[in-house]
Amino acid sequence: MKTKALAGALLALAAAPAAAQDLPKVVFGTNWLAQAEHGGFYQSVADGTYEECGLDVSIVQGGPQVNNRALMLAGRIDYHMGGDLLQAFNAVKEGVPVVSVAAIFQKHPQVIVTHPGKAETFEDLKDLTLLIGDNGYQSYYQWMMAEYGFTAEQREPYTFNPGPFLADDTKGMQGYLSSEPYLIKKEGGFTPDVFLIADAGYSTYATTIETMADTIAEKPEQVKCFVDGSIKGWYNYLYGDHSAADEMIMADNPEMTQDKIDYGIEKMLSEGIVVSGDAETLGIGSITDEKVGGFFQKMVDAGVTDSDIDWKSAYTNEFVNEKVGMDLKK
Repeated sequence: MKTKALAGALLALAAAPAAAQDLPKVVFGTNWLAQAEHGGFYQSVADGTYEECGLDVSIVQGGPQVNNRALMLAGRIDYHMGGDLLQAFNAVKEGVPVVSVAAIFQKHPQVIVTHPGKAETFEDLKDLTLLIGDNGYQSYYQWMMAEYGFTAEQREPYTFNPGPFLADDTKGMQGYLSSEPYLIKKEGGFTPDVFLIADAGYSTYATTIETMADTIAEKPEQVKCFVDGSIKGWYNYLYGDHSAADEMIMADNPEMTQDKIDYGIEKMLSEGIVVSGDAETLGIGSITDEKVGGFFQKMVDAGVTDSDIDWKSAYTNEFVNEKVGMDLKK
C-alpha cells in the first residue's frame, strides 16, 4: 500500500507542471514601466494566486513607446491597466468596446506639489503659478478652473523637468504621488508640501482593469478569475510579504529600486489610494454607480466630457463589490 501511495504521489508531482502548462494563458498589459503601483498584479503572478484560480498570467509592461491598450484592441493581449474614468468615457464616445471591470485605485494619485509653507489649503494654490502638462490642462485642470476658480493664465506648461519649480518658490508643479515628491526630496534637498487632487474632489477611479466587451460576454469565468486574483494580489502586496513581486518589478524595470518601491507602498497606504471609501466595506477594486455618475457629471460641468455619452456602458461592477480578499488584510 505504501508503494502504491508513493507511486501515486510521484505521478501527481510529475503531472503538476504539465497541468500548470495546460492553464489558459492570459496576458495583462500595464500602462507604464513596472513600479510599486503595479505591485498587486505582480504579486499574484509571483505567489501563484492567478494559477490557483486557473490562469497562467504574464505581464507586459508599458512605457513611452508602448501602447498596450492598442494591443488589447488588436486582440494581442487580454486585459489592460486603464488610467482613469476619462479614458473609459472617451472609449464610449469613440465607439470602442472597452469595459472597466475593476478599479484598483479608489483615489487618483495626481498631486500638486509646492515649496514648504507656500499654500495651506488646495484653494491657496490659486496664488501660485502652476506647472501643468497639456494632458493635465485638458482634464483635471479644467475641473480645477470650474470647481475652484483657477485660471488659464496662472498655468504654465510642464515639460517634466522639475528645474523651473526648484528654482522658483512661487511655482507649484503637477506630479504623481510616489514620483515627484520623492524626486524633489532627493534632488532639491527639501520635502515639498503635497496636495492630492482626489482629496479636493477629483473623484475618478484610477488603475482600472479593462477588457473587451466580447471577453466579458464569452469568458465571464475568466474575467472573474483575473479580477479576483488581482484583488487578492493587491491585499497580499500591501499587507503581506511583497519581496518576490518587488524582484519581478525590478527585473522588468532595471531603473526601479527598492527604496522607490518602498516609498510608493508607503504612500499608497498612508493616502488610502487603494483602500479607502467604498473599498473599505466592499473590498479592493470596488466600483459604484454613484461614484462613476458623480465624476461623470463633474466632467460634464467642467466641459471635459460630452453630456450625451452613455457613461454606464464604460464599466461594469458585476465582478467586484463582493468583499473578495478582505480577510487577507492584516
